[in-house]
Amino acid sequence: MRKMTIDDIKLKNKKVLVRVDYNVPMENGEISDDTRITATFPTLNKLLDDGASLILVSHLGRPNGKVVPELSLRPVAYRLSELLERKVDFVNNCIGAKVTKKIEALKPGEIILLENLRFHPGEEKNSKSFAKKLAGYGDLYVNDAFSVSHRKHASVVGVPDILHPACAGYLIDKEINYLGVLLENPPRPFVAIIGGAKVSTKIAVLKNLLPRVDKLLISGGMAFTFFSTLGLEVGKSLVEESALKLAMKIWVQSEEMGGKMMLPVDILVAKNIDYETPVKTVEYDRIPKSWIGVDIGQSTMQLYNSAILDAKSVFMNGPMGIFEIEKFSEGTKSILEVMSEVTQRGDITVVGGGDSASAAKRFGFAESMTHISTGGGASLEFMEGKELPGIAALTDIK
Repeated sequence: MRKMTIDDIKLKNKKVLVRVDYNVPMENGEISDDTRITATFPTLNKLLDDGASLILVSHLGRPNGKVVPELSLRPVAYRLSELLERKVDFVNNCIGAKVTKKIEALKPGEIILLENLRFHPGEEKNSKSFAKKLAGYGDLYVNDAFSVSHRKHASVVGVPDILHPACAGYLIDKEINYLGVLLENPPRPFVAIIGGAKVSTKIAVLKNLLPRVDKLLISGGMAFTFFSTLGLEVGKSLVEESALKLAMKIWVQSEEMGGKMMLPVDILVAKNIDYETPVKTVEYDRIPKSWIGVDIGQSTMQLYNSAILDAKSVFMNGPMGIFEIEKFSEGTKSILEVMSEVTQRGDITVVGGGDSASAAKRFGFAESMTHISTGGGASLEFMEGKELPGIAALTDIK
């Protein structure tokens, strides 16, 4: 069933309650990265251009149902106003008489951002009464916060249960389309690159992707858990002891499918994890006992890059190594660079997960991908094959 989007409804003179994700990083009260704000602009501009007024709701951080001044969305309202070049009113609560009065006075083209939803315990508890109060503010509901759509929170599933129609914004529609294509009908060959520290957090993704991909390239810290389960020396590299059996099951499953999974053939190792430490490249089965694996080696880069260049669709979740330190970042940069070549020739490249998205932005490849998911945990659950509650709650087009 296709979900209703903002293109399917009349918006003129409507008050639209929009769930956005403005959970932006803050440093000393200043927003250090406004990507999540600007990502909502296609949806906001469409709603405004069509004559709607907007009531924006979001969370910031984890205040655990209490008012935490440092987690106020007021700085977000200021930044949003600057970026949109139009007034954004801010109300220092998300329910109550003051909010109601402000919303009643809203005119087409005007915007209000309400205070942090998680200042109220009802948000994370999916309180019906809290959801009902929020739902009462709008004529219709739009969810453009894919990154929280795996949460059963009041603003994500409670409100669309009450306020209809409940539509997807452009950001969610884009996420569903790109991630959905990879899961259901990817152009082939389809290559997935899965990295990061832990096997356990991505075991369901690995299981779900393995039958669907043509190649599964393993990298990052999780590679050493696979090496360890195969009886190899990994030195002081990160190993998730509790996931060794899981790793072996995945490895056996891969072998039964013809060896779809690829592990690094060489590793960049370091004495310590710091900027001055000595480094060297060793073969995968020659990691010294006192050294730490910090990146993939040159031969692995060539091997992985070749597989990526042969692909028609590529999904990356997790870096190749500790990319935050320059001398450990070459593998991650190399993979992103080759993915950008795949994009340029017209094939599909999707980056999912916070660390991967950060790396793409850090190294200048953010604009060179077909799609960078804003989802984090939501994109992982989607790629696991799970139905996301926030998407399921939206109105179906029959």
